[in-house]
Amino acid sequence: MNIYENKRAFLYILPALAFLSIFVFVPIILNFYNSLYEWNAFSIEKVFVGLDYYQRLFTDPVFYTSLKNNVLYAIISLICQVGGGLVLAAVLEEKFIRKFQPFFRTVFFIPSILSLAVVGLLWKMIYQPNIGIINEFVRAIGFTNFSFSFLGNSDTAIFAVIFVSQWQYTGYITMLFLVAMQKIPRELYEASMIDGANRFRTFFHITVPQVKEMILVAITFTMVGAFKVFDEVYIMTGGGPGHATEVLGTMLFNSGFRNDEMGYASAIATVLFIITITLSFIQLRLSKTGK
Repeated sequence: MNIYENKRAFLYILPALAFLSIFVFVPIILNFYNSLYEWNAFSIEKVFVGLDYYQRLFTDPVFYTSLKNNVLYAIISLICQVGGGLVLAAVLEEKFIRKFQPFFRTVFFIPSILSLAVVGLLWKMIYQPNIGIINEFVRAIGFTNFSFSFLGNSDTAIFAVIFVSQWQYTGYITMLFLVAMQKIPRELYEASMIDGANRFRTFFHITVPQVKEMILVAITFTMVGAFKVFDEVYIMTGGGPGHATEVLGTMLFNSGFRNDEMGYASAIATVLFIITITLSFIQLRLSKTGK
């Protein structure tokens, strides 16, 4: 490739590079810069504090509670969304159910296109102890005095919130796996049937290896999403009761927009960015696919 072709190729990628620089790279750098200063939304001047906010963050018990909840969120999401989605997709690809696949694809995919605000408010009403559907159902089957606040109990609140995300996004991950499975050559399955392989052996020795690239995409998408979660937690519990459902996203929001500690919020955002980008790189390295 000569110099002229190099310049022409650079011109093609220049718009994308400029877009990424303005809306991704520059904000990341500015955020780290802001985390080194004490400032708020109404301050004219910034006071340099260096790494004080990072030192404060790593000694803050709320940070570790939030991090623990994010990790729990990620583990359950990997099991339910990636594991459950893979199994669901394999079931939908079975011959006996394939003719009903369009119906199930629609049903499973609809939750993922709903607004997070709508989903949060909907499930907040479902969990409501007095008029919520769950409590009403339990009372209807004979437990007349049953009234449990799923979101008001510190032992169950985080699991109630996590369940909502599984309900919303498992179908989306299932659709990704369905797309990947439909590209697998039918000859492989026919050969396995001739060799006498059962459904379980076929699933683990043909389906899973053939969709490993999509598994990587699903894991990355799910892990990053679990650490970036904010909307449903904020709408349903606001991080409460106490800090039982606090995640890094709500901690960041509360620090910046409720306590007006923008420098501290910037430090939380920087740590959150480091966590998500590290997870992405680790998964890419472990996959060893080169893609």
